[in-house]
This record gives sequence, structure tokens and C-alpha cells, in this order.
Amino acid sequence: MKVAILGTGYVGLTTGVCFAWLGHDVVCLDTNQQKVDSLLAGKIPIYEPGLEELLAQSRHRMKFTSNYSEAVPGADVVIIAVGTPPSPDGSPDLRYLRSASEQVGQFLNSEFTVVVNKSTVPIGSGNWVESLIRGAYEKAHFVKAEGRFAVASNPEFLREGTAIADSLYPDRVVIGGDSPKALDVLRELYRPLLEQTFPEPDFLPRPDGFNSVPLVATDLASAELIKYAANAFLALKISFINEVGNLAERVGADVREVARGIGLDSRIGPRFLQSGLGWGGSCFGKDTAALIATAGEYGLAMPIVSAARDVNKRQRVRVVEKLLGELKILKGRRIALLGLAFKPDTDDLREAPAIDIARRLIQHGATVVAHDPVAEELFAKEHPDLEVALFSSAEDLFEDADAVILVTEWNDYLKLDWPALGARMRNKVVIDGRSSLDRAEMENSGFRFLTVP
Repeated sequence: MKVAILGTGYVGLTTGVCFAWLGHDVVCLDTNQQKVDSLLAGKIPIYEPGLEELLAQSRHRMKFTSNYSEAVPGADVVIIAVGTPPSPDGSPDLRYLRSASEQVGQFLNSEFTVVVNKSTVPIGSGNWVESLIRGAYEKAHFVKAEGRFAVASNPEFLREGTAIADSLYPDRVVIGGDSPKALDVLRELYRPLLEQTFPEPDFLPRPDGFNSVPLVATDLASAELIKYAANAFLALKISFINEVGNLAERVGADVREVARGIGLDSRIGPRFLQSGLGWGGSCFGKDTAALIATAGEYGLAMPIVSAARDVNKRQRVRVVEKLLGELKILKGRRIALLGLAFKPDTDDLREAPAIDIARRLIQHGATVVAHDPVAEELFAKEHPDLEVALFSSAEDLFEDADAVILVTEWNDYLKLDWPALGARMRNKVVIDGRSSLDRAEMENSGFRFLTVP
């Protein structure tokens, strides 16, 4: 099939490269010419393990452009994967979705095209996008748009850092639409993936016993809600274990053992039960806010989702409170942050706990130093207002530090020679914000070891 991808962020670029690997002809569009030029040179503008390698192997089926006139005409499927950043009130900013939809309508010329909302959009956006495309098409072509296109929803469930595996070996594929013809096209688009008939990448073999993928085909509104509900539920799990962790700390229990004990229950499962600084990234914060805003439009409150957001915010405050409790005074203290990205194996800083923690520490008069294997350059570019000294070596952070906070559980940090590095600190205080270090080993090495919660 001929597929056009609008937007080359994490979702759009990963989706485009993976569809090309499945055997489709893909055109990726971005209005940022600098990103297009980078992609044309074989370089990806984001950090995602394996993506550059898969792009190199799929390049013969891919084109990159900044012109809608080169991407949309002739496409069987147009996938909109533009950004929908949150507005101040929590609702998604849909200006990029509007612009993309109107451009699609202007340049549609196939007998029938399926236009897919891949971006996370409010419930009901499919109808809105359909009206925008219809209006632009009829204005450009001077004929009715009946039967020329249909809008569908195909939400993504990618995790940054494992986006290729999540794309090629997913838990499920969800498609939603009110046109049976559109759903048939999407079934055909995904057939190689659903039946797992594509060749596995050399660097990412197919999991043992993985031979098919469930397809959930539903109406448009249900598909849109599935995305929000899934992310809200995962956010709830993280905030739940953090709230339990706060209680565990008071009663002398080990929250990691509690998480293990409840995670072995098949009804609950072990994933997303790691206590610590809470969630960040592009999805959970934005999607929970959007879900609350959407419910408000219908006169409904969502107290459980709201509570999950409150707990998450509180975790970032608690790490500073713990430092105050341990060091008493933060003015003039040297505090080191290990990690800036919101999670390992990505350079994404959206909703990253490190940003909030650094800002609060600076407000308390502390000197903040930091290291991240891949996100330092982006941090300096996006947060020039924060007076954070960036170090090229994680080991150098420990020199004269009054406290070290493990913010992002990069594997390199877990392998550090902590006993030797502790000797370089002024005060041997370590806060494990991700419950990833061994308490007994740290305490035996002479650290004052704290966790969150």
C-alpha cells in the first residue's frame, strides 16, 4: 500500500519506518525542513534505540518531504501523527491537527483514501477532522466529497525506548471507524503485522511463540476513548503504588516487596508497579489532563484520575522534602542529578521529574549539577533558564556533592562504582528516586540511603 505519514515525531517516524519494514511504500512529511533534511541524510532527529538502523534497512521504501502535494496525492492511507500539546487548561491544542486536516482535504485525489488519526485526540475529533477534510476538499475540487475518503482512528501504544518492539510485536492493534470500507483497508494495511509474516529485524528477533496480534475493530469514539483510558489506567497504577509506598514508609514495610506480592496476582500484574518519582513523558500527563477536560465538557468529574495526577506531582515535592530533612539547609549545597530524561533509552524531557526537582532545588538556593547519557544537549536547548551545570562524566558529579539523586534509572548508573564515588562526596547522601539500587549494598558502603517514597 501507499502510506503517507504526517509528522515525524516519536509516533510518526517510528510508524513510518515500521510500515516500510512491513513492505509498504511510505512518504513521511514534516513541515520542519531541518528535520526533513536530517532524515534525507539518514539521521533521525530523536533518540530511539534501533530506529536509525531500521531506517537504513527500510530506506528504499521511504521518502521524506515537507510538501503535502508530494505526500497526500495517490496515498491509500494518510496517517496524521502531528503533535497535540496540552493547553493551559489541560485540553489538547489542536492547531496542528486542524492544519494537517485542511491540507489533506486540499490534496486528496485518490478514488478512496482512509485518513487515520494516529495523534492522541479528544473523543469526537474524528467527526471534526472529517468535516475539516470535507470542507477543504470541496473548496479545492469544486465537487462533493462523498465516497472519496473516510476518517478512522488508530491509537498508538508505544513506549519510548521500546517503540520498535511495541510497533512490530504489539499487545493489540486498535482500529475504529464508522466506514466498513475504511476498516477493511486498515485490516489489509496491518495484515503482515497481525499475521506476523514479515521478516524479523536482525537486532530485534520475534519473541518466542509470538505468531499473531489481536485486532480490536470498533467505532470511532470507542477507539479514541481506548487510548485515553489505557494511559489513565497505567498512570493510576503508578500513582497507586507510590501512595502505598508512602504508607509503607510510615509503617516500616518495604514497598518493593509489597509491589512484588500484589504484582504476582494475575488480575493485577507486575508492570507499572515500581514506586519512585512517578510518571513523565508525552502521554500520561497530557492524556489524563485531556480526559478530565473532556469529562468536564459533559458535566462529569473524574476524581480517581485527578487523584492520580495529584499523587504524581507530590512525589517530586517529596524528594526535596527528604533532602531538607536530611541536610536541614539546602542553600549552598551541591546536589547532583543522575538523569534528566523522563525514562531510560530516550532523550524526551517532556514532564520529566528532573525538571521540577532542579527548579525546586534552585529555589531553595542549592547548586545543581547533572548528567544524562543522551538528553544533555536537548536539556540545554529547552531549559536555558535553569542554572544547572551539565557534566560529560557521571563520575564527576560526585565530587564534593552533598547529595546524589538517581532520577533516571539508566543502566550505566546502576553499574557505577558507588563505594569509590562515595569517597568523593562531601556528604554521602543518596536518594534512589527509582527504587533501582540495592539498599543493603549502599548502606554497607556508608551511604545515607533514602528512597521515594
